[in-house]
Amino acid sequence: MPLLQFDIIEGRSEEEVKTLLDTTHKVVLEAFSVPERDRYQIVHENKAWQMVFQDTGLGFERSEKFVMLRVFTSPRSDEQKQFFMKRLAEELRSVCGIEGNDLMISFISNNKGDWSFGYGEAQYMTGTL
Repeated sequence: MPLLQFDIIEGRSEEEVKTLLDTTHKVVLEAFSVPERDRYQIVHENKAWQMVFQDTGLGFERSEKFVMLRVFTSPRSDEQKQFFMKRLAEELRSVCGIEGNDLMISFISNNKGDWSFGYGEAQYMTGTL
């Protein structure tokens, strides 16, 4: 169950944001083999001056289409994470016109016991999931 948090610069249309989320979910399904309704996404829109994301010396520029994606998830293999990153960059470029230099991804791992999907129950720990 990944929880995805997107930070973007304000100004995109509702349809653009929906396409970004739908495209990302498609890649989540492909990379992590989760159920279709295992979809948890939050978008934060920020003023351009509230987002400072340089290139760590890699020599590329960012644009107003920049997307910062944090993926909170139970542990995933390096292969799964690398596949997700590469595939998402390909899909966002193709479907949303977001170039690779405008996509930054960070994985934050936790354990299945760290999640409650409702009712204050840790469903993974109780065996409900």
